[in-house]
Amino acid sequence: MNIPKNKKIYFASDQHFGAPNSKLSRTREKYFLHWLNYIEKDAAVLFLLGDLFDFWFEYKKVVPKGYVRILGKLATLSDQGISIHFFVGNHDLWMGDYFTQELNIPIYRKPQDFNFNGSSFFIGHGDGLGPNDKAYKRIKKLFTNPLAKRLFQALHPDLGIRLGQFFSLKNKFVSGEKEKLFTSEEKELLVIYSRRKLQEKHRDYFIFGHRHIPIEINLNYKSKYINLGDWISHYTYASFDGKRLEIKNWRIS
Repeated sequence: MNIPKNKKIYFASDQHFGAPNSKLSRTREKYFLHWLNYIEKDAAVLFLLGDLFDFWFEYKKVVPKGYVRILGKLATLSDQGISIHFFVGNHDLWMGDYFTQELNIPIYRKPQDFNFNGSSFFIGHGDGLGPNDKAYKRIKKLFTNPLAKRLFQALHPDLGIRLGQFFSLKNKFVSGEKEKLFTSEEKELLVIYSRRKLQEKHRDYFIFGHRHIPIEINLNYKSKYINLGDWISHYTYASFDGKRLEIKNWRIS
């Protein structure tokens, strides 16, 4: 794909709307909405790299209550022809076809390759990738089992969603979240994973979320690893104008 002149690609991840409570989440939702209004003027493509919600589960006829301002804005952007791509994170891994059917937003459950203006991108949420973290990988495999999903779906939505929101907030182990501190490149699982993937095939950019820390690391002189940070502490995102990719911090002036 080629980005039209004076247009950009935007990337954002880990908003965790719904946490830690409705009041504080609403404040952050409005903040993110300001950003969506800002990028509307020149966005050609928007990538959302998962954990848009702190908990999300779709029943056949029911989705979690709330988030109408964000969902409405995404619908508007999509209707205007802005291509939006959503990567399922570990907090919204039970997402179904709601985004696809209602918002015309494709859903991805694994990292994907993209090419824009001759630059290659490998994009994903990032949970469960790289070495170690075996306990979380086992739990994720259990949670994504169709039988486990059907059993949870048998709960009344009022109970199921309440339970899901409770455990999402309280149990960071199940969420696959580690201490959000950067120590070194050698200990960053997604950096290790990116370097391994780089041996298979060249990509100019490896872009992930999940870690909640804005990170930019040169994997070699042609390839770069980017972590987008979050919209809880950092309010960071990335933009690509066809030539250069930058991590930026959003502040309302």
